[in-house]
Amino acid sequence: MRSLIPLLGAALALSACATTPVVDEAKPAALGEASDLTLERVVMLMRHGVRPPTKDPAETGVTDEIWPTWSAPFGALTQHGYDAVKLLGQWDRTQWVARGILPAQGCPSASEITVAASFKPRTQDTARALVEGMLPGCTVAVAHPASEEEDAEFHPLEAHSVAIDSDAAFAAQLALAPPGGLLAERERQSRRLQLLSRVLGCCTAPLCAESALPAGCNLSQMPVGLVRNANDRADVGQPFGTASTASQTLLLEYLEGMPMSQVGWGRVTRDQIEDLLELNTLKFRYEGRAPYVAARAASPLMARMLTAMESGPKLTVLAGHDTNIADMGGMLDLHWHVPTYPRDNPPPGGALGFEVLKDASGARFVRAFYRAQTMDQIRYLQPLSGENAPSHQYLDIPGCDAPCPLPTFERLVRSRLVPFTPAA
Repeated sequence: MRSLIPLLGAALALSACATTPVVDEAKPAALGEASDLTLERVVMLMRHGVRPPTKDPAETGVTDEIWPTWSAPFGALTQHGYDAVKLLGQWDRTQWVARGILPAQGCPSASEITVAASFKPRTQDTARALVEGMLPGCTVAVAHPASEEEDAEFHPLEAHSVAIDSDAAFAAQLALAPPGGLLAERERQSRRLQLLSRVLGCCTAPLCAESALPAGCNLSQMPVGLVRNANDRADVGQPFGTASTASQTLLLEYLEGMPMSQVGWGRVTRDQIEDLLELNTLKFRYEGRAPYVAARAASPLMARMLTAMESGPKLTVLAGHDTNIADMGGMLDLHWHVPTYPRDNPPPGGALGFEVLKDASGARFVRAFYRAQTMDQIRYLQPLSGENAPSHQYLDIPGCDAPCPLPTFERLVRSRLVPFTPAA
């Protein structure tokens, strides 16, 4: 997630992209009912856990109050965030042991598990928290690049490992706007933008009348427009860039367990945070769901995950960012809905993953899943169990009906990969 920047923009967008038709091979009747399928591998991409804003949001001038103080530096994983991910690791252990991915006793060998993260310390700490919960007492190396310039997989556009045409990206993203363009999008989101203005203290009148606002503070009446970036995707622009980051910051305050008098300065409820997160999801849609953009942003990670699915260890965990998950969702047109979050919103600690299953004849199949804690499971650090399980759902893979044969999935993915410079 980009930081809460001074009323700048981010990018709104999506566009159409032709894909190669995929033909399904013969397969069992129903994956959920097929008792002869055994789990062979799991490959998952998870978002880091709870963190403060990546920069000082007080610099933006979008609120009449001082933002709360955090227990960790800007952008770092908090102890609360670490503990929440550790709980996820404990839950994952029960699942993977029961299904033969992890040993019931002792530690897996180095050939049975791979854990990697982006160059950002919060993703590396998230990976360590998951391992501590999943494999207590075991030492598992967390591989990661040393800098953004070397991070060809988690930050391919920033590392210039993928070529992207700025004009093509801008057009593809702009094509996602509804009839009437971004002005219509702003009108469609007007109620939420007004609510967020009131939470931020920009607005005291019920309908955010201009007379009640500091100059430039009415999010629902700001000029709109994508912001073109050289050799990169476009940013969503105002008011959606500020709205996305502000709503995400309110979420993070809630998840961190701050008193409700501090969460949004006592001006917002948990249900309103969920509602406002639609503005955060909107940013992901415009910046990561256009097929032209998603293919370029997700190809290096998707190629790595496909290789792991074909011939990797039993378990591969990649710890990255919400943008990585949003981009991969856009590339494969995957959709999820974690309870207490809007559809397609990637919660902290959540994971988009793939199971590789094998039948008695040796044929292999793929199913996608999304696993994440609810808001309150993170806020209150609730132990996870059968009675209080995290959200876990299997996802449709467009172009490959369930159960999806691995060769079909391979062709589908390869038809969408774009050339990139591999990580060193």
